[in-house]
Amino acid sequence: MPDVLISPSILSADFAELGAEIRRIDAAGADMIHVDVMDGHFVPNLTFGPPVIEKLRRHTDKPFDVHLMMAPVDPFIDDFARAGADILTVHPEAGPHLHRTLQAIRSAGMRPGLALNPASPVSLVEPVLDAVDLVLIMSVNPGFGGQSFIDSQLRKIESVRKMIDQTGRDIILEVDGGVNRDTAPRAIAAGVTAIVAGSAVFRDGPDAYADNIAALRPS
Repeated sequence: MPDVLISPSILSADFAELGAEIRRIDAAGADMIHVDVMDGHFVPNLTFGPPVIEKLRRHTDKPFDVHLMMAPVDPFIDDFARAGADILTVHPEAGPHLHRTLQAIRSAGMRPGLALNPASPVSLVEPVLDAVDLVLIMSVNPGFGGQSFIDSQLRKIESVRKMIDQTGRDIILEVDGGVNRDTAPRAIAAGVTAIVAGSAVFRDGPDAYADNIAALRPS
């Protein structure tokens, strides 16, 4: 696998032909497929859930990197596992018993992830770092695509990078929000090993996807 994983967010894809869009970004060099699940409650937007993910699963063998911006999470964990999610990332604010939720995700056969909003402190990571395979730093406030990168999150990335390195475990450190060919190098320098990008990948149509993905990787 490349040193930095690229996980295009299908939130920016053409919803009228999602299956084809997933095949296109797979062929263009995506390492994972990022799926943003929003419930209109935890965040002010509504996207899709397990039934859509299940239909999309047959279009690629790449890992489905599913980010749950919803609450509660626990009643739906098995549904996402059956739908084909490989990584299931949750927010600590989405339920009262975070460690139990992460354990349930792993027990369902998926890799657990933890997402931090811009205002969520790094201290939320440490108690559960041994239970996660991915930490996602939100560099925008979640809910909508096309927002600008929040520079203060670079310090958070650096802090979490140090915490991960101290564990000696191969935990993915991912960033999502306003990542493009200008901000990606800064996030990589701060320590991320995976980049979520929506607009930066899907801009200019299918013929540009391979070049857009390549532009996000370290030169």
